[in-house]
Amino acid sequence: MSRARRWIKRLLVSVVALLLALLLTVVLVVELFDWNRLKPYIDDKVSQAIGRAFSIDGDLSVDWQREPAEGGWHAWIPWPEFTARDISIANPAWAKEPQFAHLDGVRFRLSPLALLAHRVDVPTVQLMQPRVDLQRNAQGQATWDFNLPASSGPSTWQLQLGEIGFDRGQIAVDDAASRIKLQIGVEPLQQAIPYDQIVAQESADARAQAGKTAGGAARAEAANKDETATVGDANAHGTSYQFAWKANGSYQGVPADGSGKIGAVLALQESQRPFPLQARVHIGDSHIALVGTLTDPLHLAALDLRLWFAGSSMAKLYPIIGVTLPDTPPYATEGHLKAELQRNGSHFSYQHFRGRVGGSDLGGDLDYQGGGARPKLSGAVSSHLLQFSDLAPLIGADSSAEKQQRGDATPQPTDKLLPVEPFRTDRWRAMDADVKFSAARIAHGDSLPIESLDTHLILDNGLLRLEPLNFGLAGGRVTSDLRLDGGKTPMQGAVKLSARHLKLKQLFPQLASMQTSLGEINGDASLTLRGNSVAALLGNANGELKLLMNDGAISKTLLETAGLNVGNIVIGKLFGDKTVKINCAASDLVASNGLFDARLFVFDTADAVINVTGTANMASEKLDLNVVPHTKGLRIFSLRSPLYVQGTLKHPNVGVHAGPLLVRAGGAVALGVVAAPVAALLALVSPSHDEGDANTCRMVLQQMQTPAKANAGKTKTAPATSGKQHAR
Repeated sequence: MSRARRWIKRLLVSVVALLLALLLTVVLVVELFDWNRLKPYIDDKVSQAIGRAFSIDGDLSVDWQREPAEGGWHAWIPWPEFTARDISIANPAWAKEPQFAHLDGVRFRLSPLALLAHRVDVPTVQLMQPRVDLQRNAQGQATWDFNLPASSGPSTWQLQLGEIGFDRGQIAVDDAASRIKLQIGVEPLQQAIPYDQIVAQESADARAQAGKTAGGAARAEAANKDETATVGDANAHGTSYQFAWKANGSYQGVPADGSGKIGAVLALQESQRPFPLQARVHIGDSHIALVGTLTDPLHLAALDLRLWFAGSSMAKLYPIIGVTLPDTPPYATEGHLKAELQRNGSHFSYQHFRGRVGGSDLGGDLDYQGGGARPKLSGAVSSHLLQFSDLAPLIGADSSAEKQQRGDATPQPTDKLLPVEPFRTDRWRAMDADVKFSAARIAHGDSLPIESLDTHLILDNGLLRLEPLNFGLAGGRVTSDLRLDGGKTPMQGAVKLSARHLKLKQLFPQLASMQTSLGEINGDASLTLRGNSVAALLGNANGELKLLMNDGAISKTLLETAGLNVGNIVIGKLFGDKTVKINCAASDLVASNGLFDARLFVFDTADAVINVTGTANMASEKLDLNVVPHTKGLRIFSLRSPLYVQGTLKHPNVGVHAGPLLVRAGGAVALGVVAAPVAALLALVSPSHDEGDANTCRMVLQQMQTPAKANAGKTKTAPATSGKQHAR
């Protein structure tokens, strides 16, 4: 029995000794093996896998180390650490450069036990001085698209890649499709910089840039901004920046440069581990700054950034970020950008942004959803104080110097008043939008007291709708709907507008003579439009425009203040510069292909009734009007001579006809108009807030209907022909 035990003991010792000998032999073989013999095999297998030539031209070596992160008996198993030097990956044949990437070396560790479970577990990969060439041609072929072989079925092996680290490197970008050419260099910092320090510095620098771009108002708003931490700040607690980068070249043919800082390690498996990013980019005169984090970089799943924009016009951001934005004055914004990046359509959210556009403040939340037939922008934007002049670039009505600053090359003809700058309807078709905008107060000096604005902008495949587009104006309300179909050539449009209870004393608060006025203005307009600019739209307008003013006052000074060039000349000719009380002013204009014809245009004053006939051609901007005064007595002798108004909207020519074209006795006949325009204008006589107040216009229009009815069936007196004649 004891002999058997001894035999078993000797057998066990022999087996253990044999296993140890085998293990020692394997370790010696692995340690002494020349791994460079495997390079041809590795080069061939990797080349087949990626569809490109791959080669290890330097030394291939393996070191064995215990893995400190492992626990228990696993910690005694040594892990191989592979180092391959001088690695090249070729570009496709069509590329300008022969190599897609070159690395001085790659180092990575491999878990040997995971191989038993058909799992390739690589905790870290270190890239040594990478140099990458990224090219895309005009046909859309890209060097970063690899032709991977088709798989016959799911692989039994799984790859788990934990982190990617790197040191200094170079990246060249030549993208013909997007017209981008950049050289980017990455260098290690002398010492790591804490995340919070970069956030504070970038915030100060970006706001200083905003102050330079959008003026002192932006600096003041930035100084008052609440310094609350973003989600990205919280996630990045304890992280630091370890590399600096610089870039220069061109973007969309415009000079571009940038700089920034990044972290050192990309965590591919830990989706919540942040990778810090900081950038400051100049493209033309547009400035973009960001600071924040990228998480889950394996899937490019999430960006969480503070983002600043500044520049001469928001429209210049279109080729940079692909979002259709309007022409604006110089602007600067600051907000929190969160992004979910996906191949089939990324989602961006610019949250709680604030900024300045010209002299106006702006803030709100916007979402941008990619994918689908067209990307879509949605959200809500508001302004506490909107400068009316900041809206001028929307329709090309800003000055030539301002147009040049924001990059518009369309010259405004010196003899034209209506803006000729075309709308960029191609951009309207590039995306959809559903955005609500409101302005609590609108400033336009003292001359145009627009009190508020709210609108709902809907853009659907080039069809732009502002439904509604409403203004608070002079104590009253202007409600309107605007449709412009940029999907048609030329653009088709329609506008419906209604103005009610506009108070004259609030419309011109700076004029003392208006403060005793109790009058109101009411009006309606319905026009169809055609053309690709404001000038073209009005030059092809069809429809009607009606306006009624009661119990007001008018003077040359008042019309000069309102910017009505033609009107102040006419009133100056008729009354000089004195203020004249208006009992009622009524106009009914009909438009046909841009020709506005005055079916009824009359002023009733204490001293005279003034009748205006003729046309205003919006296509040529030419005027052909007769202004015929009919005195109610002999108190204003000069009113017996009619005026002609010719010339253009910008340069009107007002003169006195050679003699009275209508004798005073014929005045009543001249005012005899068809009943339809008068009846339509009577509908604009809105009840006063005080129902007991009489409305002068109602009485005047009712009196005007009498001669029209009396002359029914008779030949209407022809209006006087216009023409330049010298006064007697």
